[in-house]
Amino acid sequence: MPETLEPDEWNFWDTWMRAQRLLVRELDRALQRDHGISKAEFSVLVTLSRASGGEMRVGELVDSLEWEKSRVSHQLTRMENRGFVARTEGGPSGRRTRIGLTAQGRRVVQDAVRGHAGNIRRYFFDSLTQEQAATIREWSEHLITRIDPPSDNPTP
Repeated sequence: MPETLEPDEWNFWDTWMRAQRLLVRELDRALQRDHGISKAEFSVLVTLSRASGGEMRVGELVDSLEWEKSRVSHQLTRMENRGFVARTEGGPSGRRTRIGLTAQGRRVVQDAVRGHAGNIRRYFFDSLTQEQAATIREWSEHLITRIDPPSDNPTP
């Protein structure tokens, strides 16, 4: 196996990475500009909106986002201060172990999902043919399986 890449492979890699950075940057800017939320806030809001009742244990949120617990905790504090989420007590210790969307958080996420979907369509899907989209999907699924293979013993 070669220890380096050919010049055209480096060029392709650099082009792919730049395209990815530009796409993510534009999507992030649009969330901030159009909806007044950060990418991190959007991630939390969407994750909670997909949970049963718009609420979940903080530990489940940590696992779902694949963030460090301290990052989630700080993010939730900021979002609680903005009125997007509320922590609730649960369990025998009475600790604030659950987090849920507020009415304001539901409104924000519903609006942001529509706007974000439109931007994803505009900047990503509208620039692809069906064949290109199918190829990218197939390659992405292959890469995910190669780097993060499914576990033989899924967690219940």
